[in-house]
Amino acid sequence: MFLEISGIKKGFGEGESRVEVLKGIDISIEKGEFCVLLGPSGSGKSTLLNIIGGIDSADGGYIAVNGEKTDDMTERARTRYRRKHLGYIFQMYNLIPNLNIKENIEVGAYLSEHPLDTDEILKTLGLYEHRHKLPNQLSGGQQQRTAIGRAIVKNPDILLCDEPTGALDYNTSKEILRLIEEINQKYGCTVVMVTHNAAIANMADRVIKLRDGQIRKNYTNETKTPAAELEW
Repeated sequence: MFLEISGIKKGFGEGESRVEVLKGIDISIEKGEFCVLLGPSGSGKSTLLNIIGGIDSADGGYIAVNGEKTDDMTERARTRYRRKHLGYIFQMYNLIPNLNIKENIEVGAYLSEHPLDTDEILKTLGLYEHRHKLPNQLSGGQQQRTAIGRAIVKNPDILLCDEPTGALDYNTSKEILRLIEEINQKYGCTVVMVTHNAAIANMADRVIKLRDGQIRKNYTNETKTPAAELEW
């Protein structure tokens, strides 16, 4: 099992005001699988993604990648784990405003021992002719593509996507989903995507439905809908 999520618990606050956000989450994800964490706001899906990503720590349970538990790692080892294994795509693009598009993507390459070719990534994402522009000269969709490029140029084992289309219009959202789908197929990275949009679940291999910090459904799609054919 490539990505093992076992007994994950997480709460926030103290005493009577404490809220249990995750109440014992168990998920196994295969290498190369496209997994969607689906649920309404407050269901715990982004908290779970942050724990998988080593951004947040769990109160109980563990995450293991290829048998290596993240909570057994020192802080330095955890930083290395994030650099080596993980790529992040957020709803907000978090680009560096005074670097051009190519330089923003190269920031990700510097963090990797085995980066992909930056020019190839720029061409895959349809950004090659915009590579010398600054982020504020691009549309929202182009900025999100740049953020995707920065994440995947690292050649990560796991691509974590937190509502990557949340700030985009319908057509641009489908374009971004199609790119993530293509990246999953082309580079074989495991994708874990958080969304509240049930239609997006149809393009995934595995769907985990969360509500109130618990898994309500965990199933695989026997036939996936290509991103280009999704409708909502």
